[in-house]
Amino acid sequence: MELLVVMAVGTILTAVALPSFMRAYRNYQLNDAANQVAGVLKYTHYEAIRLNVPLATPLKARFSNTQTQAGVYVFCDSNNNSTVVSTDKQALFPGAVTVVPSSTPPNTGGLATAVGAAAFTNISPTSGSISFDQRGAVTPAAVSVIYIGNTGIPALGYQAVVVLPTGSIQIWSSDSGGNWTRVD
Repeated sequence: MELLVVMAVGTILTAVALPSFMRAYRNYQLNDAANQVAGVLKYTHYEAIRLNVPLATPLKARFSNTQTQAGVYVFCDSNNNSTVVSTDKQALFPGAVTVVPSSTPPNTGGLATAVGAAAFTNISPTSGSISFDQRGAVTPAAVSVIYIGNTGIPALGYQAVVVLPTGSIQIWSSDSGGNWTRVD
């Protein structure tokens, strides 16, 4: 009888705690994806400066889903051939957390206002790129944004990786209502 009571209490505790744990895990995945995108962009920025890449062939961070059906690649295109190779710094988002189109997150205008930008260059999740010149500045000069979300659970909110014309990289987070706050 005591064993049944202990098992019943354990089952109830698990049933109560599991949804909170799963939500925390999914939020972690969303935050991790934004940090991975920012990491690839920072690496590309620093490599452009380190390699002193001339303006004619800027170093690019590319977004592509043509390499695999598994998901979206974000990679530093160090040889400027538009395809990912094993030596490129890269991240793959194979699940529901992925780079999403700019039409998906709510209140993107509120993000532009918070960043202080009149307009964004929205990066396509399937074929976009951000280029850095030998000074580490974005070329052409623009405020670029990459949106990341969980396509299966939009209620988790969204992350935005913002790249300023100077090459500075910021991470912003929103709730499902589109209230944006700076994370990094």
